[in-house]
Amino acid sequence: MLIRRETPADVDAIRAVHSAAFAQADGGDGVPVEATLVDALRVDEGWLPAYSLVATDSDGQVVGHVVATRGRVGGAPVALGLGPLGVLPDWQRRGVGSALMHAVLGAADARDEPLVVLLGHPDYYPRFGFRPAVELGVTPPQPWGPQYFMARPMHAWRESIRGEFRYAGPFDDL
Repeated sequence: MLIRRETPADVDAIRAVHSAAFAQADGGDGVPVEATLVDALRVDEGWLPAYSLVATDSDGQVVGHVVATRGRVGGAPVALGLGPLGVLPDWQRRGVGSALMHAVLGAADARDEPLVVLLGHPDYYPRFGFRPAVELGVTPPQPWGPQYFMARPMHAWRESIRGEFRYAGPFDDL
């Protein structure tokens, strides 16, 4: 497996990854919101190409994707909003998601991003250093339970980063 930045040739494969990864278990025929969200993020001012990463197999086929976009805390552009993170079903539970998480967090830290925020499962993300964002003084933009709205302070994090978090614009349309 190789982790690399997204290229224009990956767009359809990324959409397919999120469509498969977030497909409804009941067989519903709707396109998962995560599949169209990435397309909307690409044309938003919060898009940061350095944080759109794919995992490829030995044949170069895209099997996973993660993205982080510019977020704001208290109106200041001092955070990244992570997600979606998707892995093809046949590749799940094989370390692809973890590799993508480590890669995007490493890129964020190397580029001196102070904070990475996400909405996710409280049993999965703490292994990557995430904890309830409210413990850092960062509140969610919607009334999500604090166990699901998590943040990971990076090396550039400062105590003064406090306030309401705002995702890139397309998240407001969900």
